[in-house]
Amino acid sequence: MKPPAFRYSRPSSLAEAVQLLAEHGSQAKVLAGGQSLVPLLSMRLAEPGRLIDINSLAELDYRRADSDGVRIGALARHSAVLADPAVAASQPLLAAALRHVAHPTIRNRGTSVGSIVHADPAAELPAVLSVLAGSVSAVSAGGRRTVPAAELFAGPLETTLRPDELVLEAFFPALPQRSGTAFAELSRRHGDYALCGVAVLVTLDEDLRIAAARAGYLSMAATPQVLELTGPIAGRPYDADLGAAAEFAAAALEPEGDIHASAEYRRQLARVLTGRALAEAAGRAAGSAGE
Repeated sequence: MKPPAFRYSRPSSLAEAVQLLAEHGSQAKVLAGGQSLVPLLSMRLAEPGRLIDINSLAELDYRRADSDGVRIGALARHSAVLADPAVAASQPLLAAALRHVAHPTIRNRGTSVGSIVHADPAAELPAVLSVLAGSVSAVSAGGRRTVPAAELFAGPLETTLRPDELVLEAFFPALPQRSGTAFAELSRRHGDYALCGVAVLVTLDEDLRIAAARAGYLSMAATPQVLELTGPIAGRPYDADLGAAAEFAAAALEPEGDIHASAEYRRQLARVLTGRALAEAAGRAAGSAGE
């Protein structure tokens, strides 16, 4: 199929982009990488009256890593974020998840912020932003605001962002001391959407016992699901059996079945992947404590 007719604008400044969104609101769509939007246009699942191409706004193409965390601009491509050693050092969960995003051709063009605001519940980065308690910054004619991940995702392909808002960047907080992360997913083929995926954050106390554990899930519900897993394993040594947390997660999640996997199969995947990721993240947390 071919996309429906639309008017095309390529603003040369951020102020111009904001003004265009103020004028056209819900009738407009923002084009950055286009790896999600263009297929929707071609299938006529999206029919905007105006397409606003922000690729001339070079000031939005950045990755910044410091002691606070990682900030990714709206035009930073997946491949650039994945290849940045400062990003991987500050927030290794980002690099771990990005390796599972589609294929190199898609990562070369697709943007990390675009993936987040596209809000596909089967995408990796919304789950990563959620489990790390990150946020996005958005601007409109009325000013700027920060939207925490916990308040961002409203449903499949739906966020709480207003139609006149342009997301400028995503912020991924740095890890607490004695913390480790891990990412695991299973798909039918590498690069396909995951049947189940999990991003895990584990923090240890001074005795290298579990102080906090949290997991974010993709392909398990209409939005990224975050579970606090500390309770069943609090105080256990980092190298102990953490299976109780995996069982807790499997019981707490309510996946739906589809043509690719039944609900019970997804629940079993969540159980197995959670156990693996928890053990891996706890081991990394213990390793970071000795550095």
